[in-house]
Amino acid sequence: MEAAWNSGDGNKFGEPFAADADFVTIRAEHLRGREAISSGHVAIFRTIYAGSVNQFTIESLRFLRPDVALVHADAVLKAPAGPLAGRHTAKFSAVLTREAGGWQIVSFHNTLTPAAPGSAA
Repeated sequence: MEAAWNSGDGNKFGEPFAADADFVTIRAEHLRGREAISSGHVAIFRTIYAGSVNQFTIESLRFLRPDVALVHADAVLKAPAGPLAGRHTAKFSAVLTREAGGWQIVSFHNTLTPAAPGSAA
């Protein structure tokens, strides 16, 4: 996902998601399905996040069952221009299931880190 983001490839970004995955963005938009997740990222990579880079760091991984995993990760996004120019941080949680073809993300929830008190938002 990080490599797909950093190359601006929305279709590649959507590949790890299940066909019926749920994705909640940092703006509380709820995307349903791999196709919607991919097309949404195609759009933002052409507009507000064009040329941006994102770095993901896994904070924790917990197996709820042998075929179900919960992941928490931190993200640092750097956008070079546009209305969201600058550095932004977020935390996401993802639920993955092991399928015949490998692991798939079935649920993804992204939350923007709030600005520290006294800092510019």
